Amino acid sequence: MQLPQIDTQRCTGCGWCVAACPPHVLSLQHHGWQKHAVLHNIRGCTGCSLCERRCPFGVISMVGKDISRPA
Repeated sequence: MQLPQIDTQRCTGCGWCVAACPPHVLSLQHHGWQKHAVLHNIRGCTGCSLCERRCPFGVISMVGKDISRPA
């Protein structure tokens, strides 16, 4: 399955990916005064890649992950 991988060092926390996510599995996480997007529900992700396409800074890439086994 393809899941979003977010480069949190480059993410500006604009929230466009969060707004574009139909199953609402992305959220913004605060670290002090900075924020960035995180995938908070791996199993709920459909792999639609709308977040990747909507990111204006190109910090999200879809990567293959095996989610059938527990981490």
